[in-house]
Amino acid sequence: MSQAATVRQERFVERHQAEWVALEAWLDARSSAREARANRRGWSGMADHEMPARYRRLCQQLALARRRGYSPAVTDRLQEIMQRGHGLLYRAPRPRWRRALEFLFAGFPRLVRAEPGCMAAAAALFWLPLIAIYVAIQLRPELASALFPPEQLAEFERMYDPNGAVQKLGRSAETDLTMFGYYIYNNVSIGFRTFASGLLFGLGSIAVLISNGVMIGGVAGHLQAVGHGDPFWRFVAGHSAPELNAIWIAGGAGLRMGLNLVAPGQRRRIDALVDGGIRGAKICMGVLFMLVFAAFVEAFWSSISSIPAWIKYGVGAGLWLLVGAWLWLGGRNPDVAIEDRIES
Repeated sequence: MSQAATVRQERFVERHQAEWVALEAWLDARSSAREARANRRGWSGMADHEMPARYRRLCQQLALARRRGYSPAVTDRLQEIMQRGHGLLYRAPRPRWRRALEFLFAGFPRLVRAEPGCMAAAAALFWLPLIAIYVAIQLRPELASALFPPEQLAEFERMYDPNGAVQKLGRSAETDLTMFGYYIYNNVSIGFRTFASGLLFGLGSIAVLISNGVMIGGVAGHLQAVGHGDPFWRFVAGHSAPELNAIWIAGGAGLRMGLNLVAPGQRRRIDALVDGGIRGAKICMGVLFMLVFAAFVEAFWSSISSIPAWIKYGVGAGLWLLVGAWLWLGGRNPDVAIEDRIES
């Protein structure tokens, strides 16, 4: 090369050396899931979401270096980095079943945690009325009559009568499979209504969350006040964790959609609504799993009256711990994978 070309190459290398080093360090750290997990806490280099743009820039730099006739030391290095990045970005997609499991165990909890304000508000709107009504009925049992008609209260008492002869807690003699279908329909309809009502600028989700909290707290409070608490708690212990948490999570997704309508920011209102709807729909996929799982437990486990109470409560406590750990820890330590791929 001529002296001028050599100077131009040196300036080119000096200008881009830092980003090449950053790319090489990122590729070294992500060469395997094991290495990525080992380095995750101390990693301070390039963020994963920057990789596609950096890769496109590198390809442009390689093409420029070749056109200008730079030395093999430069072009070979860029070629190697490009090939390593291509192998990671364009590798074969994971099987659908694996992507579904990764979303369930990692993606969904991350989506829930990504909306701390809406989720905290939804949890408060659901749990505070539930607890308040429950406590109020313990102090003044007649308040239950203001929430439910007398015949409905009598039906609740019959279903959870500790001295009754019913063989299935919480229901009559319908088959488990029949009730499984009914519980799926009932649970999913509640979850969908809680989310979709957020279209009313969030007010619908607020109303549904409060009303569900009041109704559930009212039923629990009345049964406890009339001495039917033991059969009731044994029935709900198993499925309460996935079912109740799914309700307020769906409400949080509805609040996010409503908030995007009320305060779209710099976006058009329709664009903000679409964004909130997409995020909410993804969250509702996880909510659907929780509600179907709750229906399965409710149909095939919760209604069995012959299981000792300590086992019922132990399983219920275990499910509460598992659901809490899943929502809090899920996705914090995922296998490293690049989901944003360059479009051809």
